[in-house]
Amino acid sequence: MLTYLLYIQLFILVFPLYRIIFGPTIADRIVGIEKLGTLVTSIVVIIMLISGKVWLIDIVIAWTILSFISNLTLAKYLENKKLND
Repeated sequence: MLTYLLYIQLFILVFPLYRIIFGPTIADRIVGIEKLGTLVTSIVVIIMLISGKVWLIDIVIAWTILSFISNLTLAKYLENKKLND
């Protein structure tokens, strides 16, 4: 059951990649990057459940924090503000 879910998640990765590559605006590309990060974290969680390796949750937490910080940085950049404002 989990392997089917993993295959479905891997198939769904195509849609954010399309949005990142062919997005008409930068905001669309940022949303695609956020969706891609969410899908990658869910894929790692499914792999963790299948393999039983609990240490993979540390990678998920680090990836989520890094994704959040990068989205904040991109949003500030799009508003033409300095990062320390």
